[in-house]
Amino acid sequence: MADDAGFVMRVHRVRAEVVVAACDAELVGRQLPIGTDGRTVAVSSQFYGERTVSREELAWALQRATIVNLLGGRVLRVAEEEGFLAPGSAGELGGVPHAQIVSMLR
Repeated sequence: MADDAGFVMRVHRVRAEVVVAACDAELVGRQLPIGTDGRTVAVSSQFYGERTVSREELAWALQRATIVNLLGGRVLRVAEEEGFLAPGSAGELGGVPHAQIVSMLR
């Protein structure tokens, strides 16, 4: 899979917020382990979407978002390259790179 392929994204509108949820496509449907007691979190298509988008469409959506939830190394790389995320600032969710971005400007 090419570096700029394989993203899924969904845009949620909640009152005045534009929430962009995007992840590397192969993560949808996985259960990621959290904690040490066997709990998991689902990477759901209801939240992250099912439609594959291009790098350009992902970057366009990031520019317009007020809240962003990103999961996976490729989507985080796009956010870094577009200047939305400082390199090395992401955390992990179940061993997968993860970041949340919130815009405070209005």
